[in-house]
Amino acid sequence: MSFETVLASERVYEGRILNLRVDEIRTPTGVEALREIVENGSAVAMVALDDQQRVVLVRQYRHAVRGVVIEVPAGKLDGDEDPLAGARRELREETGFRAGHFVQLGSFYPAPAWSTEFVYLYLATELVAGPTHLDADEAIELLHVP
Repeated sequence: MSFETVLASERVYEGRILNLRVDEIRTPTGVEALREIVENGSAVAMVALDDQQRVVLVRQYRHAVRGVVIEVPAGKLDGDEDPLAGARRELREETGFRAGHFVQLGSFYPAPAWSTEFVYLYLATELVAGPTHLDADEAIELLHVP
């Protein structure tokens, strides 16, 4: 399989949580095109099951879509943070739960056409409730879904 060749690459924006790069490429068939790439680091997401086998979800406003969404607990890894350590931290911060058991379900690129983000997905069980540690700009409601 042939791949695209990068002819030029320019970082056009550097932000706090992501960068934007524009690559000029040539396809294997000779067509030249631009690729807009969001550069962001790795993240973790957790499917957390409570003692009644309900999935713990978070409900929060997301400005990008201008609406309230329901998601699994998730978040960015800090620098070169170990993914399991990041999963433990994010679950505790967003939900207050500590999990006695984690199993990595897999890992994936959620939007490989335009983003470098890589997500590690975990199953979290044996939950013990505790206080949340939300960022100052977060407001999260927990849902327990059968």
